[in-house]
Amino acid sequence: MSEIKRLGELLKEKNIKISGAESCTGGMVAAEITSVDGISAVFNESFVTYSNDAKHRNLGVSLETLEKFGAVSEECAREMAEGAAARSGADIAFSVTGIAGPNGGTKEKPVGTVCFGLFFKGKTVSKTAHFDGDRESVRRASVDFVIEMMLAAVASA
Repeated sequence: MSEIKRLGELLKEKNIKISGAESCTGGMVAAEITSVDGISAVFNESFVTYSNDAKHRNLGVSLETLEKFGAVSEECAREMAEGAAARSGADIAFSVTGIAGPNGGTKEKPVGTVCFGLFFKGKTVSKTAHFDGDRESVRRASVDFVIEMMLAAVASA
């Protein structure tokens, strides 16, 4: 069984409501989640917030966080996940924000830098990963990474 199907089955079995917020993946994680039969029992909505303005307006990411740390930061990823959970009423919420390339990277945050947030059981964790490859490879690796994060959290719940 694929990881997304395992995740979906666990979410349904444990009745854990899920939501998310995506930037560089542009809804790819939500598309994976909705590929699971019957997932509508626990998946109501997700947010694609590509611009900083959208992150602020739709998820409540603070302007101070965006200015001080940038959109590609664990701080922003944490606030995105928390905002998605708060606005959707979900039990678990993920976030993905990064630089998929081929442009946009800096010395401090090169192309392939992606930050993730995961809100679950009232706590939020964040991680940063660095992926090699072209834009599509970075986006695909980001989807797989956040699905693994969620699967580990839900499986241990």
